Amino acid sequence: MHSIILIAAMAAQNQADISRGQHMFYRIAEFFQQGGPFMYPIALMSVFALAIIIERAIVLYGIYSVNAEKFWGSIQQTLRKGKVASAMKICEKYGKSALAKVFKAALEVADKPDYEIQNAIDQAVLEVVPDIQKRTHYLQMTANVATLLGLLGTIIGLIQAFNALAHASPSEKQLLLAKGIAVAMNTTAFGLIVAIPTMFIYSILVGKTTKLTDDIDEYSFKLLRLLSSIKEEETTKVTVKV
Repeated sequence: MHSIILIAAMAAQNQADISRGQHMFYRIAEFFQQGGPFMYPIALMSVFALAIIIERAIVLYGIYSVNAEKFWGSIQQTLRKGKVASAMKICEKYGKSALAKVFKAALEVADKPDYEIQNAIDQAVLEVVPDIQKRTHYLQMTANVATLLGLLGTIIGLIQAFNALAHASPSEKQLLLAKGIAVAMNTTAFGLIVAIPTMFIYSILVGKTTKLTDDIDEYSFKLLRLLSSIKEEETTKVTVKV
Protein backbone atom coordinates (compact mmCIF):
# COMPACT_ATOMS: atom_id res chain seq x y z
CA MET A 1 0.00 0.00 0.00
CA HIS A 2 2.79 2.41 0.93
CA SER A 3 4.58 1.53 -2.33
CA ILE A 4 1.49 2.36 -4.38
CA ILE A 5 1.11 5.69 -2.61
CA LEU A 6 4.80 6.48 -3.13
CA ILE A 7 4.62 5.63 -6.84
CA ALA A 8 1.50 7.76 -7.24
CA ALA A 9 3.18 10.68 -5.44
CA MET A 10 6.26 10.39 -7.66
CA ALA A 11 4.10 10.28 -10.79
CA ALA A 12 2.19 13.36 -9.63
CA GLN A 13 5.46 15.16 -8.91
CA ASN A 14 6.83 14.28 -12.36
CA GLN A 15 3.66 15.49 -13.99
CA ALA A 16 3.88 18.74 -12.01
CA ASP A 17 7.52 19.20 -13.10
CA ILE A 18 6.54 18.64 -16.73
CA SER A 19 3.70 21.14 -16.41
CA ARG A 20 6.02 23.74 -14.88
CA GLY A 21 8.54 23.16 -17.65
CA GLN A 22 5.89 23.58 -20.33
CA HIS A 23 4.55 26.69 -18.62
CA MET A 24 8.04 28.21 -18.48
CA PHE A 25 8.61 27.39 -22.16
CA TYR A 26 5.35 29.10 -23.13
CA ARG A 27 6.26 32.14 -21.03
CA ILE A 28 9.63 32.43 -22.74
CA ALA A 29 8.03 32.01 -26.17
CA GLU A 30 5.44 34.65 -25.32
CA PHE A 31 8.15 37.01 -24.03
CA PHE A 32 10.13 36.54 -27.24
CA GLN A 33 7.09 37.01 -29.48
CA GLN A 34 5.93 40.16 -27.71
CA GLY A 35 9.37 41.72 -28.10
CA GLY A 36 8.96 42.06 -31.84
CA PRO A 37 11.53 41.74 -34.65
CA PHE A 38 14.47 43.14 -32.67
CA MET A 39 14.47 40.05 -30.48
CA TYR A 40 15.93 38.02 -33.36
CA PRO A 41 19.17 39.98 -33.88
CA ILE A 42 19.64 40.09 -30.10
CA ALA A 43 19.23 36.31 -30.02
CA LEU A 44 21.77 36.07 -32.84
CA MET A 45 24.19 38.13 -30.74
CA SER A 46 23.71 35.72 -27.84
CA VAL A 47 24.54 32.72 -30.05
CA PHE A 48 27.59 34.53 -31.44
CA ALA A 49 28.78 35.39 -27.92
CA LEU A 50 28.23 31.84 -26.68
CA ALA A 51 30.28 30.40 -29.55
CA ILE A 52 33.19 32.75 -28.80
CA ILE A 53 32.99 32.05 -25.06
CA ILE A 54 33.16 28.29 -25.58
CA GLU A 55 36.03 28.52 -28.06
CA ARG A 56 38.06 30.97 -25.97
CA ALA A 57 37.48 28.99 -22.77
CA ILE A 58 38.79 25.83 -24.43
CA VAL A 59 41.86 27.64 -25.77
CA LEU A 60 42.73 29.78 -22.74
CA TYR A 61 41.89 27.33 -19.96
CA GLY A 62 42.76 24.15 -21.85
CA ILE A 63 45.09 24.19 -24.84
CA TYR A 64 47.27 27.20 -23.96
CA SER A 65 47.09 26.96 -20.19
CA VAL A 66 49.89 25.52 -18.04
CA ASN A 67 51.01 25.73 -14.43
CA ALA A 68 53.79 28.19 -15.19
CA GLU A 69 55.59 27.86 -11.86
CA LYS A 70 55.62 24.06 -11.97
CA PHE A 71 56.65 24.06 -15.63
CA TRP A 72 59.47 26.52 -14.94
CA GLY A 73 60.66 24.42 -12.01
CA SER A 74 60.97 21.34 -14.22
CA ILE A 75 62.80 23.23 -16.97
CA GLN A 76 65.14 24.96 -14.51
CA GLN A 77 66.06 21.74 -12.76
CA THR A 78 66.70 19.94 -16.05
CA LEU A 79 68.82 22.73 -17.56
CA ARG A 80 71.00 23.01 -14.46
CA LYS A 81 71.90 19.37 -15.05
CA GLY A 82 72.99 20.31 -18.58
CA LYS A 83 70.17 18.37 -20.25
CA VAL A 84 68.90 20.73 -22.94
CA ALA A 85 67.41 17.88 -24.99
CA SER A 86 65.45 16.67 -21.95
CA ALA A 87 64.17 20.20 -21.37
CA MET A 88 62.93 20.31 -24.96
CA LYS A 89 61.12 17.01 -24.39
CA ILE A 90 59.39 18.58 -21.38
CA CYS A 91 58.21 21.39 -23.67
CA GLU A 92 56.89 18.84 -26.16
CA LYS A 93 55.11 17.06 -23.32
CA TYR A 94 53.07 20.19 -22.62
CA GLY A 95 51.89 20.16 -26.23
CA LYS A 96 50.39 23.40 -27.51
CA SER A 97 50.87 25.42 -24.31
CA ALA A 98 51.83 28.98 -25.21
CA LEU A 99 54.66 29.12 -22.67
CA ALA A 100 56.03 25.74 -23.80
CA LYS A 101 56.12 26.94 -27.41
CA VAL A 102 58.18 29.99 -26.45
CA PHE A 103 60.52 27.91 -24.28
CA LYS A 104 61.05 25.36 -27.04
CA ALA A 105 61.94 28.09 -29.53
CA ALA A 106 64.54 29.44 -27.09
CA LEU A 107 65.99 26.01 -26.26
CA GLU A 108 66.46 25.21 -29.94
CA VAL A 109 69.14 27.94 -30.02
CA ALA A 110 70.35 27.50 -26.44
CA ASP A 111 73.98 27.17 -27.58
CA LYS A 112 73.83 30.44 -29.54
CA PRO A 113 74.67 33.94 -28.25
CA ASP A 114 72.15 35.66 -26.00
CA TYR A 115 70.88 38.00 -28.69
CA GLU A 116 69.96 35.05 -30.91
CA ILE A 117 68.07 33.41 -28.03
CA GLN A 118 66.27 36.70 -27.41
CA ASN A 119 65.39 36.92 -31.12
CA ALA A 120 64.00 33.39 -31.03
CA ILE A 121 61.89 34.25 -27.96
CA ASP A 122 60.61 37.44 -29.58
CA GLN A 123 59.65 35.60 -32.75
CA ALA A 124 57.82 32.88 -30.79
CA VAL A 125 56.00 35.51 -28.72
CA LEU A 126 54.87 37.30 -31.89
CA GLU A 127 53.39 34.02 -33.12
CA VAL A 128 51.76 32.94 -29.87
CA VAL A 129 50.36 36.12 -28.30
CA PRO A 130 47.99 37.01 -31.18
CA ASP A 131 46.47 33.52 -30.89
CA ILE A 132 45.93 34.12 -27.16
CA GLN A 133 44.29 37.49 -27.69
CA LYS A 134 42.22 36.91 -30.83
CA ARG A 135 38.43 36.97 -30.84
CA THR A 136 38.07 37.87 -27.15
CA HIS A 137 37.41 41.53 -28.01
CA TYR A 138 34.36 40.49 -30.03
CA LEU A 139 32.57 39.75 -26.76
CA GLN A 140 32.71 43.39 -25.75
CA MET A 141 31.37 44.38 -29.18
CA THR A 142 28.61 41.76 -28.93
CA ALA A 143 27.50 43.04 -25.51
CA ASN A 144 27.41 46.62 -26.79
CA VAL A 145 25.46 45.67 -29.92
CA ALA A 146 22.94 43.64 -27.88
CA THR A 147 22.42 46.62 -25.56
CA LEU A 148 22.00 49.03 -28.48
CA LEU A 149 19.58 46.70 -30.25
CA GLY A 150 17.56 46.56 -27.05
CA LEU A 151 17.59 50.35 -26.88
CA LEU A 152 16.52 50.60 -30.51
CA GLY A 153 13.70 48.17 -29.84
CA THR A 154 12.66 50.34 -26.90
CA ILE A 155 12.49 53.41 -29.13
CA ILE A 156 10.50 51.56 -31.79
CA GLY A 157 8.11 50.25 -29.14
CA LEU A 158 7.56 53.74 -27.73
CA ILE A 159 6.96 55.12 -31.22
CA GLN A 160 4.35 52.42 -31.75
CA ALA A 161 2.73 53.26 -28.42
CA PHE A 162 2.54 56.99 -29.18
CA ASN A 163 1.19 56.31 -32.66
CA ALA A 164 -1.49 54.17 -31.07
CA LEU A 165 -2.49 57.02 -28.80
CA ALA A 166 -2.49 59.51 -31.65
CA HIS A 167 -4.10 57.64 -34.52
CA ALA A 168 -5.78 54.42 -33.39
CA SER A 169 -9.48 54.15 -32.74
CA PRO A 170 -10.56 54.08 -29.08
CA SER A 171 -11.28 50.36 -29.27
CA GLU A 172 -7.75 49.61 -30.54
CA LYS A 173 -5.77 52.04 -28.41
CA GLN A 174 -5.41 49.82 -25.37
CA LEU A 175 -4.26 46.80 -27.39
CA LEU A 176 -1.79 48.74 -29.54
CA LEU A 177 -0.47 50.63 -26.53
CA ALA A 178 0.13 47.36 -24.69
CA LYS A 179 1.95 45.92 -27.73
CA GLY A 180 4.16 48.98 -28.04
CA ILE A 181 5.08 48.91 -24.36
CA ALA A 182 5.75 45.15 -24.57
CA VAL A 183 8.16 45.72 -27.47
CA ALA A 184 9.91 48.50 -25.56
CA MET A 185 10.29 46.59 -22.29
CA ASN A 186 11.04 43.11 -23.68
CA THR A 187 13.74 44.21 -26.11
CA THR A 188 15.45 46.24 -23.40
CA ALA A 189 15.32 43.34 -20.96
CA PHE A 190 16.54 40.80 -23.52
CA GLY A 191 19.38 43.06 -24.62
CA LEU A 192 20.55 43.41 -21.02
CA ILE A 193 20.09 39.68 -20.36
CA VAL A 194 22.56 39.02 -23.19
CA ALA A 195 24.92 41.93 -22.50
CA ILE A 196 25.47 41.61 -18.74
CA PRO A 197 26.76 38.01 -18.58
CA THR A 198 28.70 38.55 -21.81
CA MET A 199 30.58 41.49 -20.30
CA PHE A 200 31.17 39.55 -17.08
CA ILE A 201 32.65 36.57 -18.94
CA TYR A 202 34.61 38.95 -21.18
CA SER A 203 36.32 40.37 -18.10
CA ILE A 204 37.22 36.87 -16.90
CA LEU A 205 38.68 35.90 -20.28
CA VAL A 206 40.65 39.15 -20.52
CA GLY A 207 42.09 38.42 -17.07
CA LYS A 208 43.15 34.94 -18.19
CA THR A 209 44.65 36.36 -21.39
CA THR A 210 46.65 38.89 -19.39
CA LYS A 211 47.84 36.13 -17.03
CA LEU A 212 49.09 33.99 -19.92
CA THR A 213 50.94 36.87 -21.59
CA ASP A 214 52.44 37.99 -18.27
CA ASP A 215 53.69 34.44 -17.63
CA ILE A 216 55.32 34.38 -21.06
CA ASP A 217 57.09 37.68 -20.41
CA GLU A 218 58.21 36.73 -16.91
CA TYR A 219 59.40 33.17 -17.49
CA SER A 220 60.95 33.77 -20.91
CA PHE A 221 63.12 36.44 -19.27
CA LYS A 222 64.03 33.98 -16.51
CA LEU A 223 64.91 31.37 -19.12
CA LEU A 224 67.18 33.78 -20.95
CA ARG A 225 68.93 34.68 -17.69
CA LEU A 226 69.33 31.00 -16.80
CA LEU A 227 70.79 30.03 -20.17
CA SER A 228 73.15 32.98 -20.01
CA SER A 229 74.33 32.08 -16.49
CA ILE A 230 74.85 28.42 -17.46
CA LYS A 231 77.01 29.44 -20.42
CA GLU A 232 79.00 31.79 -18.19
CA GLU A 233 79.58 28.97 -15.68
CA GLU A 234 80.76 26.65 -18.46
CA THR A 235 83.09 29.34 -19.80
CA THR A 236 84.51 29.91 -16.30
CA LYS A 237 85.12 26.18 -15.84
CA VAL A 238 86.98 25.97 -19.17
CA THR A 239 89.08 29.01 -18.27
CA VAL A 240 89.98 27.53 -14.89
CA LYS A 241 91.02 24.23 -16.47
CA VAL A 242 93.25 26.03 -18.94
